[in-house]
Amino acid sequence: MTGRQDRTCGASSGRPASFPPRLRTPARSDNGVRDGRDVTFAPVLTETHSTTDHAQAMSEKAKIILEGKTYELPVIVGSEGEKAIDISRLREESGYITLDLGYKNTGATTSAITFLDGEEGILHYRGYPIEQLAEKSTFLEVAYLLLHGDLPNKRQMEEFQGNIRYHSLVHEDLKRFFEFFPNNAHPMGILSAMVNSLSTFYPKSQDPHRPMKDRERTIFRLIAKMPTLAAISYKNNLGHPYMYPSNKLSYVDNFLYMMFGLPTEEYHVDPVVSDALNKLLILHADHEQNCSASTVRMVGSSQANLYSAVSAGIAALWGPLHGGANQEVIEMLETIRNDGGDIQKWVNKAKDKNDPFRLFGFGHRVYKNFDPRARIIKKACDDVLGKLGVSDPVLDIAKQLEEIALKDDYFVSRKLYPNVDFYSGIIYRAIGIPTRMFTVMFAMGRLPGWIAQWKEMVENKEPIGRPRQIYTGITKRDYVPMKDRP
Repeated sequence: MTGRQDRTCGASSGRPASFPPRLRTPARSDNGVRDGRDVTFAPVLTETHSTTDHAQAMSEKAKIILEGKTYELPVIVGSEGEKAIDISRLREESGYITLDLGYKNTGATTSAITFLDGEEGILHYRGYPIEQLAEKSTFLEVAYLLLHGDLPNKRQMEEFQGNIRYHSLVHEDLKRFFEFFPNNAHPMGILSAMVNSLSTFYPKSQDPHRPMKDRERTIFRLIAKMPTLAAISYKNNLGHPYMYPSNKLSYVDNFLYMMFGLPTEEYHVDPVVSDALNKLLILHADHEQNCSASTVRMVGSSQANLYSAVSAGIAALWGPLHGGANQEVIEMLETIRNDGGDIQKWVNKAKDKNDPFRLFGFGHRVYKNFDPRARIIKKACDDVLGKLGVSDPVLDIAKQLEEIALKDDYFVSRKLYPNVDFYSGIIYRAIGIPTRMFTVMFAMGRLPGWIAQWKEMVENKEPIGRPRQIYTGITKRDYVPMKDRP
């Protein structure tokens, strides 16, 4: 991963070159991997014609030469100009498979949900620029957009919001599950378990062939109950009484009320906090075929129910190289503060290839330009800190670190800009979200994207995901009885 090479977490990786003129494919070596045979790609790109899902199939093919035999492979172009070689019949026709660790150059599916261009720093949901949605939309409106493909009219939005409100309560028996988790249990582990357990309360969700109306009810339930479950998890950790959701409040305000409200006093949502959280959820709502989205699609492809697929996505998001990075950012800043606050010292450690320390919150696997979400969050971060008048030495260290990194040639030359995890962690801390809840907030935002990815996969009747491998282990050998072993 380029992030490890650049001493940061999540550094950018480049867009794959178009078609290399010659590649080397496997011939047997000492570790079992084959190498040494010449392969030639000879793409001929001419006119295109439409396919069923708005991709374009070129009339001429890419050609791959293996052991003197030529195979023609379709070349597909997406609606934004992305090009791909379709290898779906390669093994059947040639006996070869491709190897791409980390799937850096592999498209697992076609999708009409989210487009991103890492070179130009572009992110669109269903064609709408993320900048416009973050400024003008609401999280539930964006959720509707991702799920249905278009922005809702007034009637559609009211109906959608009504369905979410109707399903926001969780079963009283489900609430008792929280009592059996350890007091120090991580909220992401709890959230994944609780989302998965919803399938036991709604057994019809386990039927992969149920009507679309029933599937939609499952979607409403999951979007509605996610903030309730997240808030209960937080309250349980504190030992505070749970707050029931209020139908008088918006989706975001309701979550803040359940998180920070108490039965003994009236709670008023700060509009500055509400607006910032609304933006953060929108910016996290989807991000194409990332680790957790791919996990949701993979699990869903087995016809597992939506709750289980999303539960798996939550587990994937928990990892520090994915959604867990926003928690790592704050913990890193606290480490710098506790060490005396010498920021340049830690920057130098990050640049030292012999030092295991890595800076979290800089660079991105996809973006070689500035992450468009980070630009928006940076402005929101400045607004929140200014309006709330927050005084926090950790946040001061974050500002200084950002300033140093943006001027340091090591970071600039490698395009290691502060990313969405860097700024989101700062905002969450400023508005009172506990550090261990950061990734839960990410999961709440990403939920409609996960569901949209699952829904698209189901509606397109995609086959079960089953990657191949290149075996590098010991070749066939005979069993040796215990008495004859050395």
